[in-house]
Formats: sequence, C-alpha cells, structure tokens
Amino acid sequence: MKYQWILFDADETLFHFDNFAGLTHMFSRHGVNFGQLEFDEYQALNKPLWVEYQNGSITAEQLQTRRFQRWSDKLAISAKELNKQFLDSMAEICKALPGALELIMHLHENNVKMGIITNGFAQLQQVRLERTGFLPYFSPVVISELVGVAKPHANIFQDALNKMNNPDKKSVLMVGDTLESDILGGNNFGFDTCWLNHHGKTHPIEITPTHQVKALSDLLAWLKSH
Repeated sequence: MKYQWILFDADETLFHFDNFAGLTHMFSRHGVNFGQLEFDEYQALNKPLWVEYQNGSITAEQLQTRRFQRWSDKLAISAKELNKQFLDSMAEICKALPGALELIMHLHENNVKMGIITNGFAQLQQVRLERTGFLPYFSPVVISELVGVAKPHANIFQDALNKMNNPDKKSVLMVGDTLESDILGGNNFGFDTCWLNHHGKTHPIEITPTHQVKALSDLLAWLKSH
C-alpha cells in the first residue's frame, strides 16, 4: 500500500455528528422543546463561529460559550455548563459512520498506522473513541483545542507529523469531509488528501483533493485495489 499513515478527521468522517439530536436530547432535560426553529437560530449563530475559529480569530473557548449565550441568559445556566452538557449529550448518542469499523480493521491488519486530526473538542473525543472501541487503533489524536490552532492551519498538521515521528509526507493520506479545513489544510501541508464527499458536491478549483469518495466503503475498496 502506498500510504503508511492515514489521518482522519473525526466528525462526519469517522463519527456521525448529529447536532440537532444532541441539542434536543440536552435541552429536554431543561424542559425545553427544542425544535427546528430553535435549531435554525442556533445554527445561524454556531456556523459563523466555526468559520471564525478555523480562521484563528476566536478561541475554542469563545466558540463554545458564545454559541450558548442566548440560552444561558434564558435558562440562567452558564454558557460553559450548557456547552459541557451538550458535549456529554453528543457522547451519549455517538455512532460510527457506516464502513468505519471495516476500514479501520483492514488498515490495522495491513500495518497502516492511523491518527486523528480534529477541530472538535477534547471533552468528546476520548469518550467517543472508547465507546466505539476505536481507541486502541488511533495514535496520535491531535485536537485543535489543545494545540491552539485549528485546521487548515499548518501548525496542527505539523504537530501531528511530529507525534508520528516525522514520516515522509508522501506516505501520509489525510481523509476528511470538509474541503475548507481537512482538504485545504492537508494539500497545503504536502499530504495527499481524500475528500469524503457524502453529498456529491463539486469542489472549487482552488481546493482539489487527491482522491474523492462518497463513503468509507468506497475508500476501503479503493485502498484494496491499490
């Protein structure tokens, strides 16, 4: 196999990340009927904050608290506590994406090393890896919140490379579902990239992945054939 290392994004690459289900689950404990309207309002705030975080203009903590400020005022619970409860809720409902286990086992059996680079938050990562049984297969697990920068910044990829004992970049494949962080970041750093394009979107010319698949099962088939 060409690749000695495969680095994965976490949310919507290895794990389902169902924001709406997590928020509904969390707010139900506070007697709040959290519906589509409330979710749309949350996302109108949340999505731009993620862009600011990826661009390095706000910190992980600012993102996590600002997205819950409105609900903090309404429920008289700190935004930090609401964020913690949300991540707990996401851990409770976590599931691996279809094909993830088969892919991981194939790579493990063929002595391909695996790591994770995620812009997600530390509180959630360990729990999900433990609950899905994936924990023994991934090292390093590099988390933007702990590194201090988010993908696509080169420093988070460099941090991962250092922890991998600096293999040749040509032997590393970065797999992720987000063009603007996973693919752009991987490309700029000199890794081959594989875009997990769940929804059959087209990519802009300025962000061109090395490979493109619709599902993890397609990635497994492609790796087996090479």
